[in-house]
Amino acid sequence: MGDHKEQPLRVGAAVRRRRRTLELTLAVVAERSGLSVPFLSQIENERARPSQSSLEKVADALRTTAVELLAAADPACSVDVVRAEGAVPWVEPRVRSLVRGHHQMHASEFTGDHDAGRELQYRNDQLMYVADGAVEIEAEGRAYRLGRGDTLYLTGGVRHRWRATVPETRLLVVAVAEDIEALRDRPQR
Repeated sequence: MGDHKEQPLRVGAAVRRRRRTLELTLAVVAERSGLSVPFLSQIENERARPSQSSLEKVADALRTTAVELLAAADPACSVDVVRAEGAVPWVEPRVRSLVRGHHQMHASEFTGDHDAGRELQYRNDQLMYVADGAVEIEAEGRAYRLGRGDTLYLTGGVRHRWRATVPETRLLVVAVAEDIEALRDRPQR
């Protein structure tokens, strides 16, 4: 169970990451590859699977190879269980990833305290949920006290820091992955 080896690969995210790394628009990739913008968009959004020939055209347009794109592809697994049991005992504070692998969403569980002096700023949105205990979060110069069951939503770019105010506090942080372009109103290149 949870074994991705038998699953087909989703190459769309790898194509998108490579295109954005090169700061190319879909129109530029379409022109270079001879494929249409709608088809490329469908590939990136996993609504179409490219043939080997189309994948090679896309790879050439992105100055890479089809093999490299496939190697960077995500497994097309819709269900993956990350179990808490068997976890190695950590020294305080602890961080545990709740999502395995490279995906469009990241989720982590923080238990105990955190470096309260460290200011954080993420490119994309995130949600902070207090599973147990309490935290104090400073965001954009304002302090928020959250207890068990409370959430705080931060849009991308908001500077913040947090600290646990109760021992063994558990904070869940769910965020859009850094390599995903989730910001609004950005000029497309």
